[in-house]
Amino acid sequence: QVQLVESGGGSVQPGGSLRLSCGASGFTFSLYAMRWYRQAPGKERELVASITAGGGSINYADSVKGRFTISRDNAKNTVYLQMGSLKPEDTAVYYCNARHPIFRSGDYWGQGTQVTVSS
Repeated sequence: QVQLVESGGGSVQPGGSLRLSCGASGFTFSLYAMRWYRQAPGKERELVASITAGGGSINYADSVKGRFTISRDNAKNTVYLQMGSLKPEDTAVYYCNARHPIFRSGDYWGQGTQVTVSS
Protein backbone atom coordinates (compact mmCIF):
# COMPACT_ATOMS: atom_id res chain seq x y z
CA GLN A 1 0.00 0.00 0.00
CA VAL A 2 1.07 3.54 -0.75
CA GLN A 3 1.84 5.50 2.37
CA LEU A 4 3.22 8.94 3.17
CA VAL A 5 3.81 9.74 6.83
CA GLU A 6 4.76 13.21 8.00
CA SER A 7 6.58 13.81 11.25
CA GLY A 8 8.46 16.54 13.05
CA GLY A 9 5.67 19.00 13.67
CA GLY A 10 5.20 20.75 16.97
CA SER A 11 5.02 24.08 18.72
CA VAL A 12 7.84 26.62 18.49
CA GLN A 13 8.43 30.28 19.24
CA PRO A 14 8.71 32.90 16.51
CA GLY A 15 12.19 32.83 15.06
CA GLY A 16 12.60 29.18 15.86
CA SER A 17 13.31 26.25 13.57
CA LEU A 18 11.71 22.93 12.84
CA ARG A 19 12.41 20.10 10.43
CA LEU A 20 9.58 18.11 8.93
CA SER A 21 10.09 14.67 7.45
CA CYS A 22 7.91 12.62 5.17
CA GLY A 23 8.65 8.94 4.79
CA ALA A 24 7.27 7.18 1.73
CA SER A 25 6.53 3.55 0.97
CA GLY A 26 4.59 1.47 -1.53
CA PHE A 27 5.72 3.23 -4.69
CA THR A 28 8.88 4.13 -6.55
CA PHE A 29 9.77 7.25 -4.63
CA SER A 30 12.63 8.25 -6.92
CA LEU A 31 10.25 8.72 -9.88
CA TYR A 32 7.96 11.19 -8.13
CA ALA A 33 8.09 14.89 -7.61
CA MET A 34 7.53 15.75 -3.98
CA ARG A 35 5.70 18.72 -2.55
CA TRP A 36 4.93 20.25 0.79
CA TYR A 37 1.57 21.96 1.21
CA ARG A 38 0.08 23.67 4.20
CA GLN A 39 -3.39 24.64 5.27
CA ALA A 40 -4.33 27.05 8.02
CA PRO A 41 -7.85 27.15 9.49
CA GLY A 42 -10.24 28.95 7.17
CA LYS A 43 -7.70 29.19 4.37
CA GLU A 44 -7.05 27.31 1.17
CA ARG A 45 -4.37 24.69 0.98
CA GLU A 46 -1.26 26.30 -0.46
CA LEU A 47 1.87 24.94 -2.06
CA VAL A 48 4.91 25.66 0.08
CA ALA A 49 7.75 23.95 -1.76
CA SER A 50 8.37 21.39 -4.47
CA ILE A 51 11.26 19.29 -5.65
CA THR A 52 11.58 17.17 -8.78
CA ALA A 53 12.28 13.46 -8.72
CA GLY A 54 16.01 13.82 -9.04
CA GLY A 55 16.20 16.93 -6.91
CA GLY A 56 17.35 19.07 -9.81
CA SER A 57 14.60 21.66 -9.68
CA ILE A 58 13.25 23.28 -6.53
CA ASN A 59 10.59 25.92 -6.07
CA TYR A 60 9.25 27.81 -3.06
CA ALA A 61 6.31 29.99 -2.29
CA ASP A 62 7.36 33.61 -2.01
CA SER A 63 6.24 33.65 1.60
CA VAL A 64 8.84 31.07 2.65
CA LYS A 65 11.67 31.75 0.22
CA GLY A 66 14.93 32.20 2.06
CA ARG A 67 13.58 30.63 5.24
CA PHE A 68 12.56 27.10 4.22
CA THR A 69 14.58 24.43 2.46
CA ILE A 70 13.14 21.35 0.78
CA SER A 71 15.38 18.35 0.17
CA ARG A 72 15.05 14.67 -0.53
CA ASP A 73 17.01 11.52 0.10
CA ASN A 74 15.94 8.95 -2.45
CA ALA A 75 17.97 6.25 -0.74
CA LYS A 76 15.83 6.76 2.36
CA ASN A 77 12.54 7.40 0.53
CA THR A 78 12.23 10.60 2.50
CA VAL A 79 11.56 14.25 1.74
CA TYR A 80 12.33 17.00 4.25
CA LEU A 81 11.27 20.55 4.91
CA GLN A 82 13.71 22.52 7.02
CA MET A 83 11.91 25.55 8.38
CA GLY A 84 13.75 28.47 9.93
CA SER A 85 12.91 31.97 11.10
CA LEU A 86 9.41 30.76 11.75
CA LYS A 87 6.58 33.25 11.94
CA PRO A 88 3.10 32.98 13.44
CA GLU A 89 1.68 33.00 9.92
CA ASP A 90 3.49 29.73 9.26
CA THR A 91 1.08 28.03 11.64
CA ALA A 92 -0.77 25.35 9.69
CA VAL A 93 -1.11 21.66 9.07
CA TYR A 94 1.67 20.65 6.72
CA TYR A 95 1.05 17.91 4.17
CA CYS A 96 3.40 15.83 2.10
CA ASN A 97 2.37 15.11 -1.50
CA ALA A 98 3.87 12.79 -4.10
CA ARG A 99 3.00 13.23 -7.76
CA HIS A 100 4.11 11.25 -10.75
CA PRO A 101 5.21 13.65 -13.51
CA ILE A 102 3.08 11.94 -16.18
CA PHE A 103 0.40 9.65 -14.75
CA ARG A 104 -2.47 11.42 -13.03
CA SER A 105 -3.23 8.32 -10.97
CA GLY A 106 0.05 8.80 -9.15
CA ASP A 107 -1.03 11.42 -6.62
CA TYR A 108 -0.58 10.57 -2.96
CA TRP A 109 -1.03 12.49 0.28
CA GLY A 110 0.05 12.13 3.85
CA GLN A 111 -2.12 12.73 6.88
CA GLY A 112 -0.50 16.02 7.83
CA THR A 113 1.46 17.30 10.80
CA GLN A 114 0.63 20.36 12.87
CA VAL A 115 3.06 23.25 13.10
CA THR A 116 2.25 25.99 15.59
CA VAL A 117 4.34 29.15 15.89
CA SER A 118 3.43 31.33 18.85
CA SER A 119 4.86 33.23 21.78
